[in-house]
Amino acid sequence: MPATFDKLGICFEYPENWSVEIQEDTPGNEQVVLSSSHTAFWQLSKQPAETELEPLFDEALAALRAEYQEMDVEPTEEILEGHLIVGYTVNFFLLDLTNTCWIKGIETPEANFLLIAQAEDREFEEVHRVFEAMLASVLRNLNS
Repeated sequence: MPATFDKLGICFEYPENWSVEIQEDTPGNEQVVLSSSHTAFWQLSKQPAETELEPLFDEALAALRAEYQEMDVEPTEEILEGHLIVGYTVNFFLLDLTNTCWIKGIETPEANFLLIAQAEDREFEEVHRVFEAMLASVLRNLNS
């Protein structure tokens, strides 16, 4: 049975066996981080509506480049729950294991969102559907 997160003006369902942490950098810039018991994490940051996504993408990609020498970066674009989602899929090696990271942005009239979701590829094969379901849940709740 899924659990429900309903704080920070964000509401979505998530697996009840995942841990949840709320972080607030500055007022208006809050984020929730969910973690599986293995390598997966899903981090959603809520930004003011006037926040541009490209600098957020650049910052996230720069942080990854600082950690990982070789990585593949692929631009992405999709429609989910009627919202345009843009961003990047990043693949890199960590301890001889391949990892996938999603960096996705969603603009809405009320707020903009940055999603960073990552897992080691063997786990990613299973949890990418969970990542998508959590994001779809966020977007459905924005529409209601």
